[in-house]
Amino acid sequence: MQDYRININYAKALFMLADELGEQERVSEDMRLVNAVSLENRIFSTVFRNPEIKVSKKIAIVQDIFAQYVCKTTMAFLEFVVRKSRSVNLSGISASYLDLYRDSHNIVLSKFTTAAEVDSSITEIVSQTVARHTGKTVELVAKTDPKIIGGFAIEYDNNIFDARLSTKLVKLRQQFDKNVYESKL
Repeated sequence: MQDYRININYAKALFMLADELGEQERVSEDMRLVNAVSLENRIFSTVFRNPEIKVSKKIAIVQDIFAQYVCKTTMAFLEFVVRKSRSVNLSGISASYLDLYRDSHNIVLSKFTTAAEVDSSITEIVSQTVARHTGKTVELVAKTDPKIIGGFAIEYDNNIFDARLSTKLVKLRQQFDKNVYESKL
């Protein structure tokens, strides 16, 4: 079970420790890796949710997966989280840490979705536009989704600019359902 309070408290503790040790950048990169692994690997999440697997085995799994890729501070923190039986919260803790990091460094996360792959020049224009609107540095995540048929969508700071063709078709379909035209005969 994901618990916001647990996630934010552990993330704050790691954030303060990393700040004290001067390793915020490195720990941030490590938390991106932990977040990606925990979200994309279903087996990883299943293992940590299983109460029958012993803590020592879970720590060994964490060490096998992350030891060569993360710094000592992050590794010690991951082992601590597993020892405290909070390994099920790893994805939430890592996401909360990244939010804290972005807030403290004046960074906004922006998602740019298109129907087809776009040039880096277009993503740069989108990034600059979002930066102008927010006044913050932009961390742009670009992805393609063929379901949107055409156009694009930009999300940042709870704002959505939706210029997707699929959305326009849905709105057009709703207008036709209203039957605006009524015969006068």
